[in-house]
Amino acid sequence: MNQINPAKLHHSKWTAVTPMNREKHFLISEVEYEEDGTIISCTLESVLSKNEYSIDWIELKNAEKWVQGWK
Repeated sequence: MNQINPAKLHHSKWTAVTPMNREKHFLISEVEYEEDGTIISCTLESVLSKNEYSIDWIELKNAEKWVQGWK
């Protein structure tokens, strides 16, 4: 399980364990917070193609799908 600090999520780097559409490396390009600091939405941006994907940030904790950093 990946440890994630929600306050440091923006601009963090992630590697998909199983590449999607030849896209393996991603940046968190946008994070929206509620007033109490809870994350509402999170957007991943592919480094290769600049495509953006909305993702539930809790999925990033799954080490079988995501590795923190660019590996």
